[in-house]
Amino acid sequence: MSDYTVEFVRSAEKEFLQLPKKIRFRFEEALKLLAISPFSELLKIKKLKGTEDAFRIRIGEYRMIYQVKQETLIVLVIKVGHRREIYR
Repeated sequence: MSDYTVEFVRSAEKEFLQLPKKIRFRFEEALKLLAISPFSELLKIKKLKGTEDAFRIRIGEYRMIYQVKQETLIVLVIKVGHRREIYR
């Protein structure tokens, strides 16, 4: 099984770079696991209701929303931020 490539939409990349350093580091570690297995049990991933292929990772009060493109082996990060802002 091949590893996945992790990509960011432009807005998510900006949001990611604005995270507090400690949170960003923890998300970087999570992204390494996502590249190996986008549905890893270690990350306590949840599928978002009302979506076909969107999932979220929780780290403290922060969330990362992503999609998995199985046919191209891409994990696409859509949104990153504090939980009070992420679902708007």
